[in-house]
Amino acid sequence: MNAVNWFEVPTSEFERAVAFYENILACTMQRMTIPGTQQPITMAMFPTQSEGVGGALVHIPEHKPATAGPLLYLNANPDLNTVLSRVQAAGGTIVMTKVELPNNFGHMAIFIDSEGNHMALHSMA
Repeated sequence: MNAVNWFEVPTSEFERAVAFYENILACTMQRMTIPGTQQPITMAMFPTQSEGVGGALVHIPEHKPATAGPLLYLNANPDLNTVLSRVQAAGGTIVMTKVELPNNFGHMAIFIDSEGNHMALHSMA
């Protein structure tokens, strides 16, 4: 069992955020709208395998960037430098470059996305 089974990354500028993540992850995110009680919820799903943890960007127009709180690590295998090398050109900021984790836990890096969210990357190489 995974400790996390779903995550949502808030976005104030939805299309800008989708373009940012599609660019750095070199993927196409599946867009969808879910009927809501007050208003529809617009989302773009991160790629995942059927048994993996899933997540999405969620359009929240009033979103204010947070500098504290949970840190979400995106899978950047096989080498996070590939993903990290696209962050600045896509409108993000690198906070911590690739560092090796102890005990063969792989590598990590931290960045701020186009919406001001602190995010992280993890890879084994």
